[in-house]
Order: sequence, then C-alpha cells, then structure tokens
Amino acid sequence: MTTIEHTADAGTANRTGLYLAALQLVFTLGWTTYVIYLPKLAAEVGIAPGAVILILMLDQAIFTIADTAMGIAADKLSPYVGRLGLFVGIVTAISCAAFVALPFVAGTGAAAQGWFIALIVVWSATSSALRAPPLTLLGKHRAKPQVPFLAALAMLGYGIAGAVSPYLGVVLREHDARLPFVISSVVLLLTALGLSRIEHDVARDTIPPRPDEAAKPLGLVPIAFIVAMVALALGYQLHFAMNSAPAYLRFAASGELQWLMPVFWIGFNIAMFPASLVVKHRGGLIVMGAAGLLGAVAIAAAELAGNLNTLIAAQFLAGAAWGCMLMSAISAALAIGSTGAEGRVTGLVFSALALGTFARMAAVAGGLQKMPEYAPLLHWAPVACWSVAGAGLLVIAAARLQGGGAQIKASAGG
Repeated sequence: MTTIEHTADAGTANRTGLYLAALQLVFTLGWTTYVIYLPKLAAEVGIAPGAVILILMLDQAIFTIADTAMGIAADKLSPYVGRLGLFVGIVTAISCAAFVALPFVAGTGAAAQGWFIALIVVWSATSSALRAPPLTLLGKHRAKPQVPFLAALAMLGYGIAGAVSPYLGVVLREHDARLPFVISSVVLLLTALGLSRIEHDVARDTIPPRPDEAAKPLGLVPIAFIVAMVALALGYQLHFAMNSAPAYLRFAASGELQWLMPVFWIGFNIAMFPASLVVKHRGGLIVMGAAGLLGAVAIAAAELAGNLNTLIAAQFLAGAAWGCMLMSAISAALAIGSTGAEGRVTGLVFSALALGTFARMAAVAGGLQKMPEYAPLLHWAPVACWSVAGAGLLVIAAARLQGGGAQIKASAGG
C-alpha cells in the first residue's frame, strides 16, 4: 500500500470513528431526554409515579433482547454493501416517529395510556438498531490494528453524553417536552441516515466478508466473556447510578452534584485512548481484566474516602477504569466474533449493559437502598463484581495466550 493510499484509508477510518461517536452521543442524549421527561409524561396519561421505574425496567428488558437480535441481523446484512445502512435508516425512522409521538399522545390524557405504552415498546425495540449494527462495520471492514482506537472514538460519544447529562437535566426539566423530543429525533434520524455513506466508504477501502460466510456457534470463551461483561455492567450501575451521589453528599451540597458527577465521565473519556494502544498490542481481554481490578481498587478508595478531594480522585480513576473496560469490550467482542459473528457478540455486550441496568433498577424498585441491612451489600458489591470479573478475564486471556504460544511451537515443530 502506498503512503497516499494508507493516508486515505486512515482518514476514512477516522471519519468512521467520529461518525460512530456522533451517533452514540445523539442516541444517548435522546435516552437522557426520555428519562428526564418520562415521569411527567406518564402522569399525563394517568400512570402513577411509582410505576415509572417499571416502565424503565421494561425498556431495559426489551433492550436486553433486541440488542442481540439487531446484532444478528447486522451479521446477515453487512456482507451486502448498502443494506446495513438502509436497514438502520428504516428502523431508526420508525423509532424516531414513535419517540416524537410520545409527548403528543401523552398530552391527550388518560384515554391514551395504552397507546403511550405501545409507543414506548416500539421505540425501545427499534432503537437497538443504533447500537450494535453500526459498530459491526469496525469488525467487518476495518483492519484489526485500527479497531481499538476506533472503538475508543465510538465510545467517546457515550462518555460525553454521560458527562453532560446532569446539565441537560437542569436545563430541560422545566420546559415543554415536545420540542426537545422533536429536535433530538430529527438530529438522530439525520445522523443515522449517514450510515449508508459511511458503509460505502469503508467497504470501498476494504474487502467485505463473503455473503455465504456463516457465523460459527459461540464457544466457552465468548460465553465467559459475556458473563464477565454482565458482572462489570452491574458493578458500574451499582457504583455510579446508586452509590456515587450519596458518596458526594457526605462532603458536598446537593447543588454541587451537577459539577461533581461528571468527574467519572472525564476519567472515562481521557483513559480510553491511551488504553486503546495497549489493546492494539495485547488484546482487549487483558485490558478489560486489568481495568476491572484497578477499578475495584478505585471504588474501594471512593467508599473509604475521608474527604472530597480523595473522593474526586477515586471517582476519576473509577471512570477511567470503566472507559478502558467498555472500549476494550467492544474491541474484544469484534475480535471474538471475527468469524462472522461480530454483530452477535457486540449485541450481547450491549445486552449485558442493559441487563446490568435492569438489575440496578430492580434493586431501586425493591427499595434495597433504603434498607440499612443491605447497605454494606450495595456499597461493596461493585468492588466484588469488578474484581471477580477482572480476575476471570485475566485468566481467560492468559489461557488464550498460552494456547496461542503452544500452537506456534507446534507449527514450528518445537
């Protein structure tokens, strides 16, 4: 490959990563908008405030199933250039139409309660097309050394959305829901429609997978990887969504939370890019495992912090660890599924994230955070989740490296 060709390929790769970052950013901000307004919209159709958490749990249950289903669909469509972008565009149009309709239907009163729930179900199921399917382009069309950096770029959008979410909640809470829902849907649809252009660009520069290439059944390593991902996702949910705000409130006023909570996401966004260099040379499983162990130490430090500065530093490191875990999880999923199952394994990663969110919401719905006897469990469970999953992933990575070394020796006659 000439220098000019290599530069052009790198430029296309970077555009792909930036596009995926924008897609994740817009989608995640749309989800945040939905969560901010859902209690108010639900009240308009006569749904009790206590039932809102059940609706959110329904969303996560649908995501858990739909993310994997959409990943499998992406595997079947991606060998045919243009079909994946068309599929995502059509499904996103349906998703955005359902999303836009939510505040308008809610405004008609309690008689529309059934329609309101139906729209939520449609939106939840179809929005899964925006997670795993676009990311399969990295595994199927990009050179393996490029994938970790591009995965970091893609997850940057997720991290930026997490950082600005507290401010978004402050800005939007008192405004009418219709305009934010319309704006976020239009921007999301326009971004999703750009996937076809990106798909053609990456396919032009690479050899696409053969249409008749069948994905092999998942073995023990992918299954163990997904189990570990569920544990990591649960640890993140319990630590950040349940424990972080109360930890800050030990040393700061509630009005300062909007400035303190993003510290986690600053660490997330900064750490992914240097970690992607390690993933490039050592593999995603090793980085996931090491980040899990380091993150467990950071969470323990946050729990034991005696002042605000120590807590801020610990939260920054915990966020950095989660960024490394999530970026390397995407890279590992694309590598593990590199026999034609990239979409399926990546979809399972997102399903694991949804399952972790579902479990955290179930704990909230059950009132566990209000029961003193369960306080130690909720505070130290994230440490256990990250440390056990991290150690398990390192064992798997070591076994794979040892097996790879044995194969090399055997092929060399050693």
